[in-house]
Amino acid sequence: MHAKAPAPQSANTRPSHATVQRPPLDARAIATWLLWVLAVVAAGSLVGVLFSPGAWFAGLAKPSWNPPSWLFGPVWTTLYALMGTSAWLVWREPAGTPAERRGAWLAFAVHAALNLAWTPLFFGLQQPGLAFLDICLVWLALLAMTLRFGRLRPLAGYLLLPQVLWVSFALVLNGTIWLMNT
Repeated sequence: MHAKAPAPQSANTRPSHATVQRPPLDARAIATWLLWVLAVVAAGSLVGVLFSPGAWFAGLAKPSWNPPSWLFGPVWTTLYALMGTSAWLVWREPAGTPAERRGAWLAFAVHAALNLAWTPLFFGLQQPGLAFLDICLVWLALLAMTLRFGRLRPLAGYLLLPQVLWVSFALVLNGTIWLMNT
């Protein structure tokens, strides 16, 4: 019985997760992880500080299931830390074709831009309707990013699932506040 030789890989062949050798988890890798997490958390926090809810938001009609204001900071900090970790995992991941990697980073950039735009639209411009349109696009971009990241590194996709759930809730909340105040 003769062993079959493995088929040669073309430039477009996607290596499996089992055959990929990841870089070592050393001090430099940990430092890079911290930079990713801090950069993502800082970007989200800066927008939150620049465009706080204020008196306008306090005066809006809200549903009875609107979470308390103090909850949003810790939730978003956690979600941004998970997103930074997810991005770091993909950044370190050698698997995937160049096109898959470009698609994942494009989804990340689109999601980040739309996500960071929501706070100025809702609180800065005081436009819940425009913010609702934005959060619908955020949700779609987040799904695309979750799927693309998960294809490259499954754990990176799983780490984004809490954000998918929260943004789903936030989308309904934004829409409800908009309708209650129209």
